[in-house]
Amino acid sequence: MKKQKLNTLSLIVILFGTFTWFANAQENAKKPNIVLIVCDDLGYGDVQSLAPETSKIKTPQIDQLNQEGMTFTDAHSGSSVCTPTRYGIMTGRYSWRTKLQSGVVSGFAPDLIKEDRPTIGNFLKDQGYHTAIIGKWHLNFQYIDPVSQTTIRKKGRNLPPVGATIPDGPIHRGFDYYHGFHHAGSMKAVIENDKVIIHDEVINMLPRLTTKSVEYINQQAKNKDEKPFFLYVPLGSPHTPIVPSKEWQGKSGLGNYADFVMQTDATVGAITDALKANGLSDNTLVIFTSDNGASKAANIKGLANKGHIVSAGYRGSKSDLWDGGHRIPFIVKWPNNIEPNTTNNDLICLTDIFATFSEITDVAMPSKSGEDSVSFLPALHGEAINSTRAGVIHHSISGHFGYRLGKWKLLLSKGSGGWSFPKEDDPTLDTMPVAQLYDMENDPAETTNLYTTRPEIAEQLLKQLELDIKTGRSTKGEFSENDMDDIILWKKTAVNGSKKAKNKKKAKD
Repeated sequence: MKKQKLNTLSLIVILFGTFTWFANAQENAKKPNIVLIVCDDLGYGDVQSLAPETSKIKTPQIDQLNQEGMTFTDAHSGSSVCTPTRYGIMTGRYSWRTKLQSGVVSGFAPDLIKEDRPTIGNFLKDQGYHTAIIGKWHLNFQYIDPVSQTTIRKKGRNLPPVGATIPDGPIHRGFDYYHGFHHAGSMKAVIENDKVIIHDEVINMLPRLTTKSVEYINQQAKNKDEKPFFLYVPLGSPHTPIVPSKEWQGKSGLGNYADFVMQTDATVGAITDALKANGLSDNTLVIFTSDNGASKAANIKGLANKGHIVSAGYRGSKSDLWDGGHRIPFIVKWPNNIEPNTTNNDLICLTDIFATFSEITDVAMPSKSGEDSVSFLPALHGEAINSTRAGVIHHSISGHFGYRLGKWKLLLSKGSGGWSFPKEDDPTLDTMPVAQLYDMENDPAETTNLYTTRPEIAEQLLKQLELDIKTGRSTKGEFSENDMDDIILWKKTAVNGSKKAKNKKKAKD
């Protein structure tokens, strides 16, 4: 009798376990897999289908995504350079709220993302996703020497030795798996999870990331527990070093940069093909974008002479406050959810990815996270975005601020705010207004400065920018402090004609 009761109890436990497994599998099956591909320095005009009249580089794989999904024509990176944009993608928060007020990081330093700050990695991991990053991190982390077990200090362009371990990398910020490199200057140091595993030639990195991405998708397809996955692929191309593989050299007829763009396009194709081959396409959300505009290293003038315009007519390029610095390709494919070959003209930012993932999984973002993130999920369904954010804040490599509200765009700079002419210290700007205001609806190339003729609009945008900085967030929600109290709003202004000085005017307390 006792044995019969024991067998019955065992059967109940088995049945309960089976039911729980089935329930979890059913719940996981509802959640889409997510693949986020972020190119490095790919201009809006580098994708042929986005600018067919001025793009001469063939990008058939990205064009196919465009045909199968939705293209956002007014999407912007959180900054016009690498690190701050990547911080915004990971956290849904502008990077200038941290100690990084300008420029980029170079590794061999503590992670810019604080350990207790939620990321899209640990957020999705908490929702049952397997999370992976294959590519460029560029948000700082430290290296521990494999022999002395001490922290390695940065000296010039030194590489961390093979065997060096990482105590604060991607796998400590929400990712189950990491394979890639820190940034372009240390691309030879290949990292897997928390260890430098090999020094390899930089020309091998893009093929390596392609292979690893496909391998990861193949592996997840064999996952018997039907766990959804999030694959973040921050490519290092077509950023410098511009190193197309031998098979791609000369393919474009436009130079190495165009060759590298074509090879990057092929990587996108390899990833989407792997999804298709494994029967995963229908339940996978694919986002394709770039971290900022094209770099001058692309030989912008040389390409223009051949008919290719990297920024599709928008003014400026990487590093600048003008739209060429941060208006980016942004294509979303999600079968059975997005109508193919559609376009959306809403203003969005890469910081919006966090809130969108939150709404897709139907789980609220954690407290004090995603302060500058608005879900664009309604737009994917052809509906209006329900935004509590007034506008989008732009930021240049030198830390100059800009603000976009509707069709109006205010720049707190006299020139580009970046590398394009005229730079902020150019003497030709001495007699120019202290700021710029453009009507992006009627003047998308930013040719006519209306700052002195529409002062009421400039004042409105400036007040909103000051408010978004002061409150620690640009969206409705719980108050969140900036990491820095000393956020300088006006970086430079003219004083007494030709003299220039730092203006210590800050966002109002």
